[in-house]
Parts: sequence; C-alpha cells; structure tokens
Amino acid sequence: MPELRMVTYNVHGLVDDLGALVAAVRELDPDVLVVQEAPRRWRWRTKCAALAHDVGLFYAVGGMPSLGNLILTSLRVRVHDTWSVQFPLAPGRHLRGAAFARCSLGRVPFAVAGSHLSTHAQERLGQAASLKKALSDVDAPVVLGADLNEPAGGAAWRTLAEGLVDAAEHTGRTDPTFSCAEPRDRIDVLFVDPRFAVRRYDVIDTPQVRLASDHFPVVADLGL
Repeated sequence: MPELRMVTYNVHGLVDDLGALVAAVRELDPDVLVVQEAPRRWRWRTKCAALAHDVGLFYAVGGMPSLGNLILTSLRVRVHDTWSVQFPLAPGRHLRGAAFARCSLGRVPFAVAGSHLSTHAQERLGQAASLKKALSDVDAPVVLGADLNEPAGGAAWRTLAEGLVDAAEHTGRTDPTFSCAEPRDRIDVLFVDPRFAVRRYDVIDTPQVRLASDHFPVVADLGL
C-alpha cells in the first residue's frame, strides 16, 4: 500500500516568521500540503507560487478562486483535475470557500479538499453543509484538511465528520491546534475516507512552529 503524507496548516496570512514557516513545512516533507489563509488578493498568483517554491512543492489549486485555501503537492503526487467552491456570502461577513484536487499516488486515485469555515456559528453550519455536499459529489476517496473554527462536537464538525475518520480521534492524539500562544482548542482537522489507513497523526509543536503562525500544523501518514 502506498503511503501519503498529508499536512494541513493555517499559515495566518503569512504575517509571521516566513523563514520559520518554510523550515517547518520542509522538515515535515509532505506529499500534500493543505493551506488556510493563503494569499487571496493582490498578486495572489505570484505569492502562492512563491510559497510553493519556498517549501519545495508545486501549486495545484487555490488562492483567490477558493478564497485563501490552497493545495500544494510534491512530485510523488499526480494532479488530474482541480476546482474551487465558493460558499454563499452572508452580508457583512467574510467570503469563504474550498479548494479541491483529484489526484493519484502511483495507481491509487484519491481527492484532497481544503477549507476554512466561518467564526460565526450559524454561517459556519451552512458552510459545512455546502462543503459536505461538494465532498459527496467527488468520485474518489477524499481527505479533507480544514480549519473548522469550532472544537470537536460542534454542529459543523459533526456534519463534516459523518462517514469520515477523524485522524486525531483514530490515533488518540487530540492535542490542541490553536493557538500557538495559548493552546486550548482543536479546530484544525484531517478527516479521511475510511478506506485509508491512518498510520500516524501528530500536531507539531516546536519553537520554530510557534514563530511561524498562530496555528500548529497537523500531519498524518495515510496508507492508500
């Protein structure tokens, strides 16, 4: 069974120590990196490409079209198709969405999705329902990396977790992922298709990581 290393990481708009962020990602050596709060406005293409280059990966999809969600891949992963989803806008709130990539590792097909939900509970639940529908339309085993902006057990969390495996709960490693300054909540998740074997899961907490963002990166090794 081929093994895929997945990392999901809210990079806090790249406003912290970029050198520490790049070093942290390179040390993790992911096959797929799902990013939240990636560049989404002025010169977003250049900035997303620069981030991919700096961390030693390649741009697959995201940035402005997916409203700050970004998927980067290594050369081990072949990307066959990509698309973005934008959630309905609630007046006066932040427009959000998701990025999708249909991929393969060797002869094994899979799909990756990345998203970042609202801080407002009711809006977040609606976005989770939209995202769940988009996930159900994918004709391949899916891995979702997301910042849900709510702890385990919330309504949006339950909506997205249905039928998928929470990699943290599966391994018993439910460490907080936010914030680096005061770790208290697990809001960053990797939900995986039950056909995947979760071989490793970890929340990375190092002095370098604490300089890189306000979230900890989450990593999982999956047997496909």
